[in-house]
Amino acid sequence: MATRHAPIVTLTVNPALDVSTSTEQVTPEHKLRCGPSRLDPGGGGVNVSRVVGRLGGHAPAVVALGGPTGEAYRRLLDADSVTARVVSIAGSTRENFTVDETSSGEQFRFVLQGPQLTEDEWQSCLDATAASLVGGGWVVPSGSLPPGVPDDFYARLARLAHDAGARCVVDASGEALVEALREGVYLVKPSGRELGEIVGATLSTFDEKVAAARELVGRHAVEVVVLSLGADGAALVTKHDTVRLASPPITVRSTVGAGDSMVAAIVLRLAEGRSLADAFRAGVAAGAATASTPATELCDPNEVARLEALLTR
Repeated sequence: MATRHAPIVTLTVNPALDVSTSTEQVTPEHKLRCGPSRLDPGGGGVNVSRVVGRLGGHAPAVVALGGPTGEAYRRLLDADSVTARVVSIAGSTRENFTVDETSSGEQFRFVLQGPQLTEDEWQSCLDATAASLVGGGWVVPSGSLPPGVPDDFYARLARLAHDAGARCVVDASGEALVEALREGVYLVKPSGRELGEIVGATLSTFDEKVAAARELVGRHAVEVVVLSLGADGAALVTKHDTVRLASPPITVRSTVGAGDSMVAAIVLRLAEGRSLADAFRAGVAAGAATASTPATELCDPNEVARLEALLTR
């Protein structure tokens, strides 16, 4: 059922055609006979748009695509009913490979480097996203930056969002995240390792991670830190509060897209006018629901609703 909410737009500058399959055992120097394969239009922002759509919302996706891989990607977006605002690039959209080893239950993920983008191309991505920003709306730039794109790319978008009166949620890592934090954003979702890299410390305990997240809020212009704790759930840290939620009981099959699903549910609930606590609970539910699906499949909305109700109780 469609839901009314403030406008949401996502940006994916380094999308990937996700190819997933399975084989009995991954061994060197042998032909590995694989099971059925699956293709999905992957990348942080696009996954956010896809999950927002599954949960009853609408989030157009600005995405840089090129070459025959980009054409296949575009068809998959159409099949998933994602409104795409495509920025055409000269290079070919990359592919990622996920292989489940059935004999061990382990998963192997091969993440390829994206195509080189020119300044005109990445500037066109910013321009296309800026044209979609409205006061009171939301923008979610997410994922890695391909070669040629400057480290302050997300920071530039955060500045545009601020000027437009929109809230910016950045899901990235490394220098791209550090630069965005210096500019100022509404929400970030680092892992414990990523958080440690930002503050320059090894964070072993939950208390250390919360303290570092609170330092991030105090030191940078960020209002909310959602700390991903993997199998231990997640924590929501603001200037005044810390809320921790354990992961609901599920059987983890693949964590691909789980973080993107968390971000999607949080942003959608906030765009609906729900409280931060409600949004956080929905995010944990959506992340867990995706983790319970195989390979690169994203969450089922009925499972999200079930887990959200469970966390509410």
